[in-house]
Amino acid sequence: MKLEVSVRVVYEVISSSTLILNVQPVKSAGQFLVEEHMELNQQLKMRELFSISGEKRFKIIEIPDAGNLMIHYRALVETEVRAVDAEHLDDIPIGNMPVSALSYLNPSRYCQSDKLYKFAFHKFGHIDHAFYKVMAIRDWIYTNVEYSGGYTNAQTSSYDTITEQIGVCRDFAHLGIALCRALTIPARYYTGYAYQLQPADFHACFEAYIGGYWIIVDATKLVPLNGLVKIATGVDATDTAFASIFGNLQFVSLDVTANLIDTEFRYIDQYTAEQGYTYM
Repeated sequence: MKLEVSVRVVYEVISSSTLILNVQPVKSAGQFLVEEHMELNQQLKMRELFSISGEKRFKIIEIPDAGNLMIHYRALVETEVRAVDAEHLDDIPIGNMPVSALSYLNPSRYCQSDKLYKFAFHKFGHIDHAFYKVMAIRDWIYTNVEYSGGYTNAQTSSYDTITEQIGVCRDFAHLGIALCRALTIPARYYTGYAYQLQPADFHACFEAYIGGYWIIVDATKLVPLNGLVKIATGVDATDTAFASIFGNLQFVSLDVTANLIDTEFRYIDQYTAEQGYTYM
């Protein structure tokens, strides 16, 4: 399916600064960029880099002078969501995991899996099948954590979320990642554009490595899986921020859109128990 995504961000530049922007969809086997454009309201030096860890494309922008900076990025993206039979998504022994998945077993700043091991084991350790463990984690978060803004901030961790039981998509994702890692299931943070998300914004969920696949999991259940356009993956939100500022910039505004180009759209949910499959 095809989606048109865009972001417009405005900063007030106080003094010479460097901005690392992470808003471009990543190129992968299931995601193809038909076209993309980035426009700035002034001529600035830019270069693109690809991360050596996770899936990220960075635009590094050098801003020498004070003033107003407006960045407008838009892209036409074609995505393909694959179906995998749930019975094939079983545990993989750590010794058989690829090196690319091993780092996503470790605790991180926002995903303190070491602090949540006892909770994860008592709640989900009795479930034999890895996929059903992940689905139980997702459903527990959805049922027990209230989705509401204004209660958490950039310092909120998975331990805070499970204690306070309130948060937004970022917090839901961090908690899901931490609980998966506590059960020796590699999990990573996912950020992207999301069709039908209200209000429109960047959306966070997570991917779990089970059965040799990275499976998308959204504990908020706010958007269809086939309405997601991946921007980046990483250990947690520190690894996938849409902008990293070095210098003195003041954020002014952010406007994100994700529109369907295809005329027909079939909503694909996280998991359909009757059919026994999930999506990646």
